[in-house]
Amino acid sequence: MKFVTLLLVLMGIAVPATAQNDAEARIAAMVEQAAAAAQERPAGRTVRLTVDDAVSRALENNLDLAVQRLNPQIADLDVASAHAAFLPTFDSSLGSSLRAQPSTTQLDGGQRVITDSTNFSAGIGQALRWGGASVEAAFSNNRNGTTSVFSSFNPSYRSNLDLIYTQPLLRGFKIDSSRQRLEVTRINREVSDIDLRRMVTNTEAAVRSAYWDLVIASEAIAVQQQFVELAESLIADNQARVELGTLAPIDIIQSQAEAAQRRQVLTEALQIRRTAELILKRLLVDGTGDELWEATITPVDRPTFDPTPIDIEAAVGTALSQRTDISRSRRQLDINDINLRAARDTTLPALDVRASYTMQGIGGTQFVRSGLGGDVDNILPGGYGDALNQLIGNDFPAWNVAMTLSYPLGQSAAEASYARAQVQIRQTQAQIEQMELQIATEVTNAGLQIQSSLRRIEAATAARELAQQQLDAEQSKFEVGASTNFFVVQFQRDLADAQRAELQAILDYQKARIEFDRAQRTSLAQGGIIIVTGGGN
Repeated sequence: MKFVTLLLVLMGIAVPATAQNDAEARIAAMVEQAAAAAQERPAGRTVRLTVDDAVSRALENNLDLAVQRLNPQIADLDVASAHAAFLPTFDSSLGSSLRAQPSTTQLDGGQRVITDSTNFSAGIGQALRWGGASVEAAFSNNRNGTTSVFSSFNPSYRSNLDLIYTQPLLRGFKIDSSRQRLEVTRINREVSDIDLRRMVTNTEAAVRSAYWDLVIASEAIAVQQQFVELAESLIADNQARVELGTLAPIDIIQSQAEAAQRRQVLTEALQIRRTAELILKRLLVDGTGDELWEATITPVDRPTFDPTPIDIEAAVGTALSQRTDISRSRRQLDINDINLRAARDTTLPALDVRASYTMQGIGGTQFVRSGLGGDVDNILPGGYGDALNQLIGNDFPAWNVAMTLSYPLGQSAAEASYARAQVQIRQTQAQIEQMELQIATEVTNAGLQIQSSLRRIEAATAARELAQQQLDAEQSKFEVGASTNFFVVQFQRDLADAQRAELQAILDYQKARIEFDRAQRTSLAQGGIIIVTGGGN
């Protein structure tokens, strides 16, 4: 019923005074409500930002980037951990024992034999990065005392120095688990840099896009404020005409309704700006304690246009060589190749050569007896130094070379894993080719969007200029009584729509430029490639 009454009023049809008063009261209430809602938030600190300032702040403070920057450090620690497999390893042991055994033969020389022993050993070993070889040096010492009468040295000291070299000839020669892990962690370190570059590029693009959203939202507020002023000016003009008697009081209602609607649109524009500002702040601050969080951002830059034709073909070439997603996928393919080599290595026979060389010595107090178990004829003092002298002099050398072979009979699980890895490599290569086509399509589409946006700006600007001319002409006709409020308001709305379309075209152009630049450097989504894991190592 209210809508019908208002419609009759707008059409100039006479209505009862009570209905007219109700309509005027409703319009006045709408005006007051819209005016109250359109009030700006309390003035605070204002920060003027250029788009480059915003990007700099984001690269310094953005929390997502702060998290991503830690990944290369983690990758460095992974590389250091993988390197540790090739560091020398030192080991040592020290022990002592005492054993009393009942005599089982007359040769023991008593009812029981007591033996006390002390052992000390130290060694160092290292896995080599070439050929899968390993080297080891072990130095062992033993002091042994006994009550047996048949011991020639009591106590006796033994020292051994063993040098051992182990070389795989087939399995483990070209690659093994340690070298596989080291190569993979090195590539993962490069991947972490690529991921960081991707995050930086996407953050920069997001900041620029959010900045221009804020610029356009601010421009929209200015436009809506102009239309509020136009609507209020029309109200004032109508009131003057009513006072002069050239306009009926009922005709003011339409201009008042238009003013109320314009204030509501202004309120929405203010909210859109605040949302755009909040989105930009989220990208620029390092937390709610940042001074920018409570400040008001005033964007300084204005949109610029570059009519220079873009080279889409060159842009596609740049993207295929520089984009982070294709770079990351190629590095992951390198990891797959490493793991494939490791899987192939497990299918080979285990053929190892082990060579050792031993130097040894013995010393201690020597008992010279006449006959087996006879009385002691002479005692030759000695000790640990005698054992060391014999060892250093290489008086009693020993060497050993051995070759071991191990090979499973029949098709092993390693062979099946290797065959599966080969298929997955081919699948990964096909995925990369698919990604290259996707990149070319994405960059081409971004370039076409720029061209389309430029044409839209030209059309929107022409439409806005024509709408302005139509409004000016209708306003001139209204001033001489040749038009009505209805047509003036309609042309105001047409101009508002045209300006809104022009602002949107400008925003779309700026975002198309941002997207075209981003599309050549990275992707919004982190592409995934199947990772082949080596089995057996």
